[in-house]
Amino acid sequence: MKNMLIITGPQGSGNHLFSKCFALHEDVYGWQTLVDQVWEGHREEPFSNHWNNPEMLHDFNWDQSNYYVTSVSVPYVRNKVEVIPNFMKFAQVAQQYCNVQFAIIGRDQNILEHQQTRVRGRPTLQQALDSFHAVHFDCHYLSQELLYLYKENYLRQLSKQMRWPIAYLDPKLDTILADDSNKKYINKVDSHWLDDYVIKAIEES
Repeated sequence: MKNMLIITGPQGSGNHLFSKCFALHEDVYGWQTLVDQVWEGHREEPFSNHWNNPEMLHDFNWDQSNYYVTSVSVPYVRNKVEVIPNFMKFAQVAQQYCNVQFAIIGRDQNILEHQQTRVRGRPTLQQALDSFHAVHFDCHYLSQELLYLYKENYLRQLSKQMRWPIAYLDPKLDTILADDSNKKYINKVDSHWLDDYVIKAIEES
């Protein structure tokens, strides 16, 4: 049985990051051109045109693999216009050729707001959250924070849970996960009002 994994998430949640990780396995047809790049636009994603016109999936060569991964952010930009992916249409057409799974990426909502405002000029998180209500499929949930924290151990567990081939021992992961993209949004907190309670509890323990 052929399988397709649709990776999605709010704009800036880590579509490129997880696309790299999932494309490493030799049995997976994914965004291979991205793996050795720092970044490239979603127009280079293998199914980019199919998201704009899902009917094109009828002409796709499904003999290339038993595992396909596609990635799309919410919203994505097409011809300088923000577009909400037509998840159900894409999935309904793809289901004629393979089993379809969804994986939705999570990232700290405060960081998402800052990132989206910096790149898009305003937060778009609510658009993503609203659009996911239309996804009437069982969903896996991916965490950018857990990926950076536990690295190959997290990917190993995902592979088991999702029953999906993930190259969690690939040495390229060291480069992919070398720089935590959340770090630039984190500022040192010198003190907090709860600190005294914590210190007191430690002293009394």
